Amino acid sequence: MSEQEIKVPDLGGADEVEVIEVLVSQGDSVEEEDPILTVESDKASVELPSPGAGKITKITVKVGDKVKEGDVVGMMEASGAAGDSGEDKGADEDTSSGKEAETEATSEDKVEENKPAPKKSGGSRKETVKVPALDGFDNVPVIEINVSEGDEVEVDDALVTVESDKATMEIPSPFAGKIGKILVSEGDKISEGLDLVEMTVVEEGGEESSAEPAESADTKPESKPEPAGKREEPKPEQASATYEPPTPGAKVHAGPAVRKLAREFGADLTRIKGSGPKNRILKDDVQAYVKSQLQQTQQGSTVAGGGGAGIPGVKLPDFSQFGEIERESMSRMMFATANNMQRSWLNVPHVTQFEDADITDMEDFRKAQKAAGEKKGVKMTPLPFLLKACATALAELPQFNVSLDMERKEVIRKQYIHIGIAVDTPHGLMVPVIRDVDKKGLWELAAESADLAQKARDKQLKPAEMQGACFTITSLGGIGGTAFTPIVNTPEVAILGVSKAAMKPVWDGKDFQPRLMLPLSLSYDHRAVNGADAARFTTLLSQLLGDIRSLLL
Repeated sequence: MSEQEIKVPDLGGADEVEVIEVLVSQGDSVEEEDPILTVESDKASVELPSPGAGKITKITVKVGDKVKEGDVVGMMEASGAAGDSGEDKGADEDTSSGKEAETEATSEDKVEENKPAPKKSGGSRKETVKVPALDGFDNVPVIEINVSEGDEVEVDDALVTVESDKATMEIPSPFAGKIGKILVSEGDKISEGLDLVEMTVVEEGGEESSAEPAESADTKPESKPEPAGKREEPKPEQASATYEPPTPGAKVHAGPAVRKLAREFGADLTRIKGSGPKNRILKDDVQAYVKSQLQQTQQGSTVAGGGGAGIPGVKLPDFSQFGEIERESMSRMMFATANNMQRSWLNVPHVTQFEDADITDMEDFRKAQKAAGEKKGVKMTPLPFLLKACATALAELPQFNVSLDMERKEVIRKQYIHIGIAVDTPHGLMVPVIRDVDKKGLWELAAESADLAQKARDKQLKPAEMQGACFTITSLGGIGGTAFTPIVNTPEVAILGVSKAAMKPVWDGKDFQPRLMLPLSLSYDHRAVNGADAARFTTLLSQLLGDIRSLLL
């Protein structure tokens, strides 16, 4: 081992430059060309490389020092002496030549062994199964691995189960065959295109193809699995969707151009995961990080930190001082719901209009359909009547079927009527959407709403089945209560809350009559809807539900 000086190399014409980062510490082992320091001139920042492989024994400069070409910035012990004899070199060359010859012979033997066999019926091939399209979801966690290495699977057998904010989904096998290597673990976040499993695919009854002799695995000198580091990596946006600060004091590996880009964006490199060799940060990583932070800001994705719009958070006391407690993590669905509710409450000026609808005749008609429903295999509930009444009201009062684009100062008027129905599930509140309610009959709405509600309870809803609503209905009628204030599901501008119906005495002009009254609570966005229109909407709903014949007009 010999100690040598680490000197500042040619700086390309720059005179004195400032040390802006020391990338190594005393005792660190480095390879040749590993960065030692980063210096910055008026025009650029440059990493100074190690002159060889070895161990750092001393660093003689610190951040802020000025250095120039030839200055000694540290000392290192080289891992190999510089003056190896010619005999040693010759011996190395002989050894190298011998190894090359041995490798060539081995390669030839392998080529001979791996020559294509004669055509035969059946066969197999290696395939890497990638994550398919996830219906608009991205970076979803794996919650269950459904197979093990060596398992035999058929087409469409479940390989893994993933969970989004709103549903769980099984990713099926596109092939029949044998599982080789599983490339993900429980808890990993995956996106479309990521490698999932390696498997041997069984080719049924066909002959091995001779159309691709050059590319066939049978004709390659070696058929080794591709090293994990060589597998196609996901795009930086996918790999870096969650950014966690590294351990304090951890080194940041990034080139001058990347550091300059990070400074221009105001991005903290210590918070960015690198996707390059040895976790080196690339420009794409910086851009993906900035994009992610902007999306989180625009979507208001942090509830725990407090509010939005500068509203301070609520500081929690230490509850353990009052008694025994237990902490558990929020589910993804609970966290997403909390974010959405807070965002709506902070951005929408809510007002709620209350009304009672006389549904005595509607209930008599609904109950009379029991036998017909049994024949159709569909149960007629009050919900289809509410859906039809709301669709009629939205058509007659189109100011409720809009969204506001405040940035562009525009009102978006929708020419379709899709209504969301809030479903209480063991996993949390979910809102599937029934499309074109105004074009469907009561039986069709009854069947579709029951099907979507069951999917919601089973967490089998697809993203498309939870998007596009113009208006939402949420009912607590099966539980109880006389009224409540539902939160508008922005960017919609109104939501109808339905409470439990009750028999009440109603004056008919001569006497009090027992009538079944249904409490309605309409919350609306006061930026889009004024109070008079809200009163018209609930009054119209009451009339439509009170005389269902008007729904046919």
